[in-house]
Amino acid sequence: MKFPLYIAKRYLFSGSKNTAINIITIIASIGIIAGTMALFVVMSVFSGLKDFSLSFTNDFDPDVKAFAKEGKTILISPQQEAELNKIEGIAHYSKIIEERALFTFNGKDQLSNIKGVDKNFHLVNQVEKTIFQGQWIEEDTEQVVVGYGISQKLSMGLFDLVNVFETFVPKPGKGTIDSPEGAFNRSVLVPVGFYFINEDLNQKYVFANLSIVQELLDYQPNQISGIEFKLTPDADESEVMEKLEGVFKGIITLKNRTQLNESLYRMLNTENLVLYLIFSLVIVVTLFTLIGAIIMIIIEKKSNLKTLLNLGAEVASLRKIFLLQGFLICIIGGLIGLVLGIFVTLLQQKFGFIMINQSMPYPVRFTFTNVFIVLLTISSLGFLASWVASSRVNKKLFDN
Repeated sequence: MKFPLYIAKRYLFSGSKNTAINIITIIASIGIIAGTMALFVVMSVFSGLKDFSLSFTNDFDPDVKAFAKEGKTILISPQQEAELNKIEGIAHYSKIIEERALFTFNGKDQLSNIKGVDKNFHLVNQVEKTIFQGQWIEEDTEQVVVGYGISQKLSMGLFDLVNVFETFVPKPGKGTIDSPEGAFNRSVLVPVGFYFINEDLNQKYVFANLSIVQELLDYQPNQISGIEFKLTPDADESEVMEKLEGVFKGIITLKNRTQLNESLYRMLNTENLVLYLIFSLVIVVTLFTLIGAIIMIIIEKKSNLKTLLNLGAEVASLRKIFLLQGFLICIIGGLIGLVLGIFVTLLQQKFGFIMINQSMPYPVRFTFTNVFIVLLTISSLGFLASWVASSRVNKKLFDN
């Protein structure tokens, strides 16, 4: 291997007597640098966009959520709550109720979700930091926090003493209904805050106290639709979920944050894969130029190769010369492109030169995973391209 590597380095740094070959090699090298840099920057940008997209759901979604396996609600006993408090790895948990409801205000209607939460909810989720106007609800009151999208559709303001904010849900049970008014449970609510996250989530929830929603739905005091858990940083998620299954003995379904947003994660991963393949294809196209340059160098060095062959060099060793030469071009160009890509990414991450709008820089995130993927991609494709070009060195070449 030392002999082919020595010759490959000589060919690489000494250049060719043919100006056209030098120009093609330079173009291929620049293409590899630019392609590698572009691939890393795009992957870093997408990593930033992925974190940015998931940050919205992280404000609402717990680490683990328990649902009723059958029906819409579960009954939680004091004994089960005591067992939950003993499970290592659970930092906090919150009992919740979610139900579709009709909201009315000043002659306007909006169908959305009412979510009853207990006093621990703000410890499990970070919803309080999303409140841009008003405050979070106080315990044992009719206060609610409304999504900004809902407030816009209802033309609602805070602490409105003239117009009433009401919610209606169908009464449970069977039988005939005497009047339309008798078909619904009604509750008057007091908006004290608006939250803002994104267009979809802003229209999804009205947060209220758990007791108010239980009364509205004619639920028992221990009747809920789910439990949300926040885990400690060192918790083993699978172990905690196994213990939760033991507490509720098969009456609940558990989902972690990824499973709660399965479609979102799948979409983001698919987009990431598509972008990776597109920019990898750009590198592949560039490597065709490198293949052409290596083949031209082989033809130019044919007389030298014959001399080496006559001196006892094997064809396989001669082939390795150009395999290594092409691979070195790819590795050197890839490393230069990667360094430039890291430099651009870190500058954007720190200073935010490129902006989405006047107040928000384009999100990027530097990760060693992306560094590894780019290095693996350029080395694999570079080796393949060099192997294709070096295969031109065979016995037939020297028979002519």
